[in-house]
Amino acid sequence: MDKNQWAYSENVKKHFMNPLNILQGPEEDYKADGKGMVGSPACGDMMMVLIQVAKNRISDFKWKTFGCASAIASTSALSELVLKEGGMSLDEAYKITPEEIIKELGGLPSNKIHCSVLGDKALRAAIDDYYEKNGITNPFQEKSSPVVCTCKNVTEEDIRMEVLEGVTDFEKMKEATGASTVCGQCEEDVKNTMKKYIDQYYSDDIYNPGE
Repeated sequence: MDKNQWAYSENVKKHFMNPLNILQGPEEDYKADGKGMVGSPACGDMMMVLIQVAKNRISDFKWKTFGCASAIASTSALSELVLKEGGMSLDEAYKITPEEIIKELGGLPSNKIHCSVLGDKALRAAIDDYYEKNGITNPFQEKSSPVVCTCKNVTEEDIRMEVLEGVTDFEKMKEATGASTVCGQCEEDVKNTMKKYIDQYYSDDIYNPGE
């Protein structure tokens, strides 16, 4: 591949070419305490995260993905981040954001930002699964975020995550969240919230939250 055609950082290249902590062998041979699955074959990206938990920390993290270089690299970087220094606490791991993963990678092309959402979503799903299997209420699940559309209870965080996943058109946002589909009074608020995050994530060819 011509190096001039590679639009990613060297850290993305490193994780894509030599991904860390990929699940080797059959899933059933890995004794997972929690499993998270996100994505869809229809959109081309699917992610599975398996975790082992010891003393309220993630002691091991394995994953498989069907997706592009960004999806592979971002999950490899996420696994490295989570397993540093003996493993993150469940609290810390549940709060990891796409921005943290992108920063760890040294930035991503703006049109590939949505790929970074898969890993942290799958990780949260795995932690949710761990708590559910153990009959424990997840203490981190409830997140407060300002409500933008009261009719459909769509929050600013809901809109932010959809923008991160590549929804930058108002009509598509309505389809994805239901926002502004009842009384319509929140239309400007929804559009302004979308613009806020579109400007943040897509204003440059390469998005790097560390800059």
